[in-house]
Amino acid sequence: MQRITILIHCEDQKSIIATVTNYIASIEGNITYLDQHVDADENVFFMRLECEFNAKDWDLTSIKSHFETHLANPFNMNWEIYSQDQKPRMALFISKYDHCLYDILGRYSAGELNLEIPLIISNHEDLRSVAERFEIPFEYVPFTKEIKAQGEQQQLDLLAKYDIDFVVLARYMQIITPRIIAAYKNKIINIHHSFLPAFPGAKPYHSAFKRGVKIIGATSHYVTEELDEGPIIEQDITRVSHSHSIEDFIMKGRDLERMVLARAIKLHAERKTIVYNNKTVVFA
Repeated sequence: MQRITILIHCEDQKSIIATVTNYIASIEGNITYLDQHVDADENVFFMRLECEFNAKDWDLTSIKSHFETHLANPFNMNWEIYSQDQKPRMALFISKYDHCLYDILGRYSAGELNLEIPLIISNHEDLRSVAERFEIPFEYVPFTKEIKAQGEQQQLDLLAKYDIDFVVLARYMQIITPRIIAAYKNKIINIHHSFLPAFPGAKPYHSAFKRGVKIIGATSHYVTEELDEGPIIEQDITRVSHSHSIEDFIMKGRDLERMVLARAIKLHAERKTIVYNNKTVVFA
């Protein structure tokens, strides 16, 4: 059985859903999930569907070719088709913070994430032992202003060597270069606190504490050249009060970062996001 996921967005037009579903039925496919959304302001239609085919009659290449000819071209669709049996390959970029790394690797080991992690890249040696404990290759790539071009090339070479589909910045404390962003457009996921832009800098929780904030949040988004302004995938918040210390703020913030990043990774790995005009459509 060939199980696939189809993502579509295009100008909103009459009969898109009927045409797609009738088409799948006409080639003896069975739709197991369908969801759609229309952005009325932009007049754009979005759809995600899952279906299955008899593997004897269809393979992924023939399905893509047939779909492009009979549906994508007539409706001028932006579209992607993925096999549900092929797990996406994710690389982790890390520095010295370990809370997100441990959470991701724990979920991965428990089978909660439908993906493969063949590579961890870091600009420090500090967390090599964690990667070794989970038996994942660890590559140390120094990345400073003086050797940025060299580091960038090493990162690109490693991503190609390990056949990486998408990258997650699990508290990687360096700015990703435009060349890498272009190579993995809408395929690099970041996590950070949601105090920006009000409390920038190295100690945002201390600044927020002094102002007496009442909400702490975390945001996960795709990386673009505009720092921390890429399409948002997932967010969450927790309330705080005058009774909480700075240490409480930091602990609650890290808890949120772990949860929000894990949900964003899961959504991306399960092909539940579509990026359009620096926003995301996220399907349940």
